Amino acid sequence: MDLLSNGITLILIVAVAVLVLFLIVFITKYKTVGPDEALIVSGSYLGRKNVFTDEGGKKVKIVRGGGTFVMPVFQQSSPLSLLSSKLEVRTPEIYTEQGVPVTADGTAIIKIGGSISEIATAAEQFLGKTTQERENEAIEVVEGHLRAILGSMTVEEIYKNRDKFSQEVQGVATQDLSKMGLVIVSFTLKEVRDNNGYLDALGKPRIAQVKRDADVAEAEATKETRMKRAEAEKEATRAELERKTEIAEAEKQNQLKVAEYRSEQETAKAVADQAYDLESARAKQEVIEQQMQVQIIEREKQIELEEREIKRRERQYDAEVKKKADADRYAIEQAAAAQKSQEYAEAEANQYRIETLAKAEAEQVRVQGIAKADSERAQGTAAAEVIKLQGLAEAEAKRKIAEAYDLYGQAAMLDMIVSMLPEYAKQVAAPMGNIDSITVVDTGSSESNGGANKVSGYATNLMATAQESLKATTGLDIRELLENFSGKGNVKNSIEDLTSAVKSQKPVEVVEVDTTDKEEVVE
Repeated sequence: MDLLSNGITLILIVAVAVLVLFLIVFITKYKTVGPDEALIVSGSYLGRKNVFTDEGGKKVKIVRGGGTFVMPVFQQSSPLSLLSSKLEVRTPEIYTEQGVPVTADGTAIIKIGGSISEIATAAEQFLGKTTQERENEAIEVVEGHLRAILGSMTVEEIYKNRDKFSQEVQGVATQDLSKMGLVIVSFTLKEVRDNNGYLDALGKPRIAQVKRDADVAEAEATKETRMKRAEAEKEATRAELERKTEIAEAEKQNQLKVAEYRSEQETAKAVADQAYDLESARAKQEVIEQQMQVQIIEREKQIELEEREIKRRERQYDAEVKKKADADRYAIEQAAAAQKSQEYAEAEANQYRIETLAKAEAEQVRVQGIAKADSERAQGTAAAEVIKLQGLAEAEAKRKIAEAYDLYGQAAMLDMIVSMLPEYAKQVAAPMGNIDSITVVDTGSSESNGGANKVSGYATNLMATAQESLKATTGLDIRELLENFSGKGNVKNSIEDLTSAVKSQKPVEVVEVDTTDKEEVVE
């Protein structure tokens, strides 16, 4: 048991020691940098984030404003400052484009670029060097380009356009400094000098011009001063005269004012005397008005009291009437409710009675309907049987007639026509039977068809023309048929029947008028 406890204790001690050792290693190997520094990590197992690879395949890890763990044995790290540096650039005498020797002083602000490639380039160039060494190398580059720019420009261009000069120096130097991982933040030309007085000579014409302008301006100022002084004296004299005139005018006005004040004083005294009387009368009038106002107020209060009394009586009356009306309304409502209950009970009784009667009548109607339907059904069956028998009889008769027509042919047809003639003659002569009297005007003609004879011949003529019409429309010639079958008894009987029908018509009263002797003949 003791051995087991000792083993566990030993294991715990070893684990704690390993953990402490790991923490110590982690703390000592975890490197951090501020925002103005960059940590350059080289070696193996750099990962992929913030890793720069050059053309030769060499890798370096760059950490800005953060931290990273530097693996022991496999990696090493070095900080690189990203702070800017101020460079004081001075050149010896440089001949300009015109051959004038000048010297120039300038100030440049440089720093390591912010991109990974620029930091990697600067680390390759300056890692392990001091800041002063880095600044010296940069000064040499900037001075070289400054001398080149001075030699390509005139003194006037350098003197008059310093901004352009600074921009050209900065633009040319940036290309070489970028190869070192540096960038120019700004460049300023401080001073341009020459030992031969060229710059002084450039300023002398301007200085002389300025002096001349100053002398002219001074003379103009003196002239203007004298003119202003004379004008001021003139104005002072005129002002003095005007002042004396104003004093005299003021004295005159003063005297007039004194006289006017005295007149106004006397007038005011008279007005005051009159005003006293007016004020006394006005005071009396106001007293009377106040008294009348008091009476008006008293009268208004009295009217108000009377109105309140009237309203009180009205409310009392309304209360009494309302109580009575409420009692009457309650009694009416109770009576209406009782009547409503009674009417409702009566309505329910009537409804029950009506429903009972309606059910009985409906049952009676249903029974009667069933009986009537049975009766009508029997009658319909009998009528249908009768119609059926009549149809069969008519069909049989027509069949017999058709067989007779087929058997007898033209003789049967002639028999039908002859049988029809009496009825036809009757219908033709029927209009003549409806005539009560006819007046005939005779011109004295002796022809047999004139006068009254012509009237009686209307029927026979119509019968004669009817045969022609029948022949034209149907192709049947009755005359020919009669001549061919004149010996048969049925034709003879038909002719006799036709003659009897014509004779049996009502005689017609004919009045004949003779135009020769103006006599009226009645037949």
